[in-house]
Amino acid sequence: MAVETVHIVQAYVAGRGKGLKAEPAVGCKDAEEARRKAERLSTLRLGVVAYSVSADTEMGDYDENPTILFKSGQLPPPFDDA
Repeated sequence: MAVETVHIVQAYVAGRGKGLKAEPAVGCKDAEEARRKAERLSTLRLGVVAYSVSADTEMGDYDENPTILFKSGQLPPPFDDA
């Protein structure tokens, strides 16, 4: 099992009703790039979160406790209270 740390930016736009719709997640090469990208998107989207998580990408297994690098705006669980 090859566990690595992945850095992801997830942005959200308006969905149906008051719901949020996730845009495609964007992988980044390091935590700093993810944070900067999320900060730029925060003025353009309803919500955005950048996080790092340990994962075995070959198996599709991701840690359930991501490290939040940046968050802004309206976010769904579990990011809304993280």
